[in-house]
Amino acid sequence: MLVINPASRILLALALGSFALFGAGCMGDQIDATKQLVQQQQEQLERQQHEIEALQASQGSKPGATASTAGGCDKGVETQASQHGGDRFAAADFSKALEYYQDALSACPNDPRAEVNVARTYEALGNKIAAINHYRKAADTAGPTVSDASEEARTALERMQASRLP
Repeated sequence: MLVINPASRILLALALGSFALFGAGCMGDQIDATKQLVQQQQEQLERQQHEIEALQASQGSKPGATASTAGGCDKGVETQASQHGGDRFAAADFSKALEYYQDALSACPNDPRAEVNVARTYEALGNKIAAINHYRKAADTAGPTVSDASEEARTALERMQASRLP
C-alpha cells in the first residue's frame, strides 16, 4: 500500500492545478486566435460585398441583379471566364478549361470567339463531333465583317475535313 504524506498531497494538488491552469491558458489563446481569424474573414467579406455593390452601381444595375448589356451579353463575365479557361487550357487541364469556356459562352451566346474556345477544347478532349458543331456555329456567325474567330473556325473545319461530315 502506497502512503502519501500530507505535504506530498499538497504538492501533487498544486502540480495538477498548475497543469490545469496552463492548459486553460493555452486553450484560451486558441479561442482568441480563432475569434480573431473569424473577425478578419468577416471584414474581408464585407469589403468584397462593398466592392461588388460598387461595381454593380458603376454598371448601372441594382444589387442582386445580373449585369448584362444589350443582346444578352455580359462581357465582364465572358472576359473573366475566358481568361481562366485560357489558363487551364495552357496547363492542359482541358476539362476545367471547358467549364470556364462554357461559362463564357453562356455569358455571350452569340460570340464566335467563345464558340471557338469551346470547340478547341472539345477538339483537345478528343470529342470531334462537339468540336465540329461549335466550329460551325462560330463559322456561321454573320456580322458586318468576318471576325478572326469565324475565320479560325472555318480553317479548323477545313483541317478536320468537317465539311464532309453530317
